[in-house]
Amino acid sequence: MALGTLDRSLPPFFNQGPSVYSKLMFFGALSLFLMVADARFNVTQPIRAAIATALYPVQWLAVQPVHAVRNSSEYFTSLSQAQAESADARKRLALQSLRAGRVEQLEQENKRLRKLLELKEQLATPVMAAEVLYDAADSYTRKVIIDKGQAHQVELGSPVLDESGVLGQVTRVHPLVSEVTLVVDRDLAIPVLNVRTGERSVAYGDPTIGGSGMELRFMGSNADVQEGDLLTTSGVDGIYPAGLPVARVSRIEHRAESAFSKIWCVPQALTTGARHVIVVKPETSDLALRPPAAAPAAPARRGRAK
Repeated sequence: MALGTLDRSLPPFFNQGPSVYSKLMFFGALSLFLMVADARFNVTQPIRAAIATALYPVQWLAVQPVHAVRNSSEYFTSLSQAQAESADARKRLALQSLRAGRVEQLEQENKRLRKLLELKEQLATPVMAAEVLYDAADSYTRKVIIDKGQAHQVELGSPVLDESGVLGQVTRVHPLVSEVTLVVDRDLAIPVLNVRTGERSVAYGDPTIGGSGMELRFMGSNADVQEGDLLTTSGVDGIYPAGLPVARVSRIEHRAESAFSKIWCVPQALTTGARHVIVVKPETSDLALRPPAAAPAAPARRGRAK
């Protein structure tokens, strides 16, 4: 038998069912039917829900590594961002605190300057505005340096005031700056007047009260002085204008072994925090010198008649 005449078709025993084309047509038609039915009637919704429910644990386990990596990266990013925001917030808070402190300081300076202007209008003598630069280097004295000197016509002995009262007196004048001895210095004395009684006395700087007090000396034990009395300049020295606040009596101690009382006073001026001051021209510089009295003419001597 020739090879070309052999029957190559499968015997009925090995029959595989419908052909491939038949299957393609069938499943294609089934797909179209299911799509149309699902689009119109949602017939596959229960099947889809059941499959999704069954596959949810597998899907959850599959996405956990991705979520872990994403959460870790977000954690470090959020941590660094939170740290940066915290640092920025602290910086802004510090700036706001600094600005608030400056605003409060400017308000206080504004109030003091307004009081200085009011005091300047009350004084009849010429005054000059000045600013305290720094404290003197000598730790045994209470002195400050102001930014006015000989070039600004500051005179030796000029009273220096702040918005609350007498601060001190110019004791040394340099070309551009001047040295002011404060009222609490032990070497400075100011003639004062008790406003309540009208009694005159002299107030000295008292270094024993922390270097920031004054003492009313040579007051008898029976003197009419009470705590809270206001002491002002008396004007009898010809330097300080009369009526300027100097100090207020804070404590009185009567001593049996002494004829004088120990009287402590608190200065009205800010001896430890003054910044803006005014320099008053001493009153003695305005006093004109009295011209010398003319000598009386000698009477003419009459000659002896001969």
